[in-house]
Amino acid sequence: MIAWLAPLLDLVFPPLCPLCERRVDRHGHDPLCAGCWAALPRLRPPFCARCGRPVPGLPPAEVCEACRRAPPPFAYARAVAAYRDGMREAIHQLKFRGRVALARPLGDLLAEEGGAGVPVEAIDGIVPVPLHPRRLAERGFNQAELLAARLARRWRRPLLTRLLVRTRPTRPQSELDEAERRRNVTGAFRARDPAAAAGRHLLVVDDVLTTGSTLGECSRVLLAAGARAVGVLALARVE
Repeated sequence: MIAWLAPLLDLVFPPLCPLCERRVDRHGHDPLCAGCWAALPRLRPPFCARCGRPVPGLPPAEVCEACRRAPPPFAYARAVAAYRDGMREAIHQLKFRGRVALARPLGDLLAEEGGAGVPVEAIDGIVPVPLHPRRLAERGFNQAELLAARLARRWRRPLLTRLLVRTRPTRPQSELDEAERRRNVTGAFRARDPAAAAGRHLLVVDDVLTTGSTLGECSRVLLAAGARAVGVLALARVE
């Protein structure tokens, strides 16, 4: 019945791209149209080998000046797109308008673009950045978990949704400067089961990477719990 109804419903109520509101032609990245999918602002090297920040002219495998001065706790960080234009709008549609179907193509983008800078075969588990239970109840879903679930399925890696917990509510990082962001997340996470982290190479996944404060704190907690290595992968990076 569903197989027959879906094409008929598309004729009566044609699916529209949430970014440009044009009709979506089926191409494998629904609900984004082919034009908006192609226009997502992918990031390209050269990157800092540690924090993943694009640095024009930086030689391969080199680290930026900021990471030389103060190395972050994670072994590496990568983001697959810039947080602007269609990517910024797609993330807003997902997080704040509940367009959870966007997690499918955005998770695919993570899988397809993220593998170039991440040692996929070495990863023992994928850990989404958790929401505080109060925020989760308000939103109804954790966008980082939706993205991580798609990534784990594509890369065939374990999804560890209960390893990290957020122990207290925090202010939105977008409202704060860099120093305030670090204070805001310090002590805000804990490892629920340190034995599940011990000796493993873990990848922490989030939607947006700005200063790295949240992802750095998650990495620090997992390393303190005994993780062998922690890397970071984000959908978008604030330039």
